[in-house]
Amino acid sequence: MKKIILSLVLAVTSLSAFAQKPSPNLLNPTNHTLVLIDHEGQMAFATKSIDAIDLRNNTGLVAGASKIFNVPTVVTTVAEHSFSGPVFPEILEAYPDRTKYIDRTTMNTWEDVNAHKAITEKGKKKIVFAGLWTSVCIVGPTLSAISEGYEVYVITDASGDISTEAHNQAITRMVQVGAKPITSLQYLLELQRDWSRKETYKAVNDLAVKYGGAYGIGIQYAREMLKH
Repeated sequence: MKKIILSLVLAVTSLSAFAQKPSPNLLNPTNHTLVLIDHEGQMAFATKSIDAIDLRNNTGLVAGASKIFNVPTVVTTVAEHSFSGPVFPEILEAYPDRTKYIDRTTMNTWEDVNAHKAITEKGKKKIVFAGLWTSVCIVGPTLSAISEGYEVYVITDASGDISTEAHNQAITRMVQVGAKPITSLQYLLELQRDWSRKETYKAVNDLAVKYGGAYGIGIQYAREMLKH
């Protein structure tokens, strides 16, 4: 009987130890670089694969999440002052210093010397991309980074294209070579991972209230009702 009890204790202990070890495929605040590409007015005007309000809210979730968790982040623009215009206000809110943005002429961010250096010098083997348009400005760096041995994630709902077809085919093309599609809310919650992490708990929930749509409204509702 004692042997049986001991075996059960060891089994439970083993399972508990295993449960504490998350998959290395999960994103955390220190294992990746976030790259926000060309979330600018001129690019957004022609984006039809996602509603502009949803795109802005999702981009706000991503930019805000990276700020809360101090994720190494690179913001790039293309022809900001001559054609494409400023980045979304949601990015400016998180990263107001526009002098740190990298403006390019290349459609493929990876082919720009300054952008490539800014991304790779972070020393992270995982890269998360989001931006406009999916079929050009996300496909280019994604395929290029993968070919250099990086593990790439693409935030599909903080990206967009001139049509649903263009966006979907771009995602399919990237997935076929190993890119991992995720969504904006998934990105935020994957970084938080555990609600007992009090140092980011309130900021994460405040961000969700602001940009998280129905989920954010639910948080606001719960906060108010639980007071009573």
